[in-house]
Amino acid sequence: MASLEEDLADDPAGALPELDALIVRMLDEAGYELHDPVARSGEEREVVAEYLAAHEITRAVERGADGISPGDVAAAINGLRSIFDYLVAEYSAVDANFPVHEE
Repeated sequence: MASLEEDLADDPAGALPELDALIVRMLDEAGYELHDPVARSGEEREVVAEYLAAHEITRAVERGADGISPGDVAAAINGLRSIFDYLVAEYSAVDANFPVHEE
């Protein structure tokens, strides 16, 4: 994420696909089922819904669709950043619960 921050500041629409790809990899590694309707209705539905909304904007930007405003791009970036922050916090908490064995 740190390597994307400068690109997101300089060219938000251009960097959006890279951010989207990072988040989808993180969600996949975390076990989120983005295309499973059951996952969308479960407790993780907000994360999945947030990603799918941002991904829709990303795809529109990649297609060069008319009507995508800077506000739309900003909303997608903010949504993806919030997912990133959530996943980092979630896995930091999980890691903190593992006992450390000292030798």
